[in-house]
Amino acid sequence: MGHNAHMADAASPAPAPPPANGPAGEPPSKGRILVVDDDRLVLATVAHGLAQAGYEVIDADNGDDAILLAREHRPQLALLDIRMEGKSGFDVAATLRDAYRIPFMFLSAFSDEATVAEVKRLGALAYLVKPLDVGQIVPGVEAAFARIKAEPALAPAAPATGGVEDALADAVPLAVGILMHRHSLTRTQAFARLQRLAAELGIGAPAQAERLVAAVEELARSAGE
Repeated sequence: MGHNAHMADAASPAPAPPPANGPAGEPPSKGRILVVDDDRLVLATVAHGLAQAGYEVIDADNGDDAILLAREHRPQLALLDIRMEGKSGFDVAATLRDAYRIPFMFLSAFSDEATVAEVKRLGALAYLVKPLDVGQIVPGVEAAFARIKAEPALAPAAPATGGVEDALADAVPLAVGILMHRHSLTRTQAFARLQRLAAELGIGAPAQAERLVAAVEELARSAGE
């Protein structure tokens, strides 16, 4: 998998004590960002530039890795390329939004009407059109982080702490499991079906997941009576 984490290196002035939010010799991170691009040169350039600007960067060169890393690390923001092999940036954005409530912005060479319309429909914080150098990308990322901090509703969902109640509180994986069993689907196919059902009803995937789990629970209760 093409991913790793970067941290900016900057020496803190002696003899000041180590910063409260970071190891000795490193300033606190400005925030954690997931960068996704299947062009590895672009990915390395952007990731390095954001790390140098003070961000903790997690990077992936494909959509599947991006979703796994997002679930594991819960970045505060994702910067996504749109046209990629396999899952597109739009596919990744929909999963980040519906499953993890992670805000995202796009970085793409395409600016046609259909692309822009989909960017708006998904609710991206920003849309940056290539070619751009890192010096132009960093201000856009800083503006996105400022908006996330100013609007608590945009903050990513907190990961579960591992307790039984936390595990059962997230209906999305439960609903995916139900659909996998009911229709003999893979996890990816089941989640796509959940998203499609939600879109048909004009609601989010988490809400549709709750409806599906509630319906199964009701059937189980009826069968037990």
